[in-house]
Amino acid sequence: MLSHLGAVVDNCLFCKIAQKQIPSSIVYEDEELMVFKDIRPAAPVHLLVIPKTHISTLSDCTAGHAPLLGRMLALAPRLAEEHGCAVTFNDDGEPSGGYKTLVNSGPDGGQEIYHLHLHVIGGPHPWKVEVARHG
Repeated sequence: MLSHLGAVVDNCLFCKIAQKQIPSSIVYEDEELMVFKDIRPAAPVHLLVIPKTHISTLSDCTAGHAPLLGRMLALAPRLAEEHGCAVTFNDDGEPSGGYKTLVNSGPDGGQEIYHLHLHVIGGPHPWKVEVARHG
């Protein structure tokens, strides 16, 4: 598979969303990242965190991508909090709420859109059986 690290790829759906050529429900954006609602949500909260530059899969990342990957993952708790699915603890220390983070890589990993993305999935159960198989 040919990787297009750092470029914008003309036929990439997520590159087009990042460039706002295709509408999406954006919930966060900065210079490097964009977050939008999944159009086929597997749970009440289902967000996609993407880098604005094209990286095909997690397998294409190098040690140089660690800061970007760290920012993507560090954003997940904030997004969960803002969308009502953060982990909370009651007075007895019992947890409630919660969310899942997921990166699908390659065909056997369930990746369908070859632009690196992190799913943030949460909310009350039940969720769909194949949580985040697409994308």
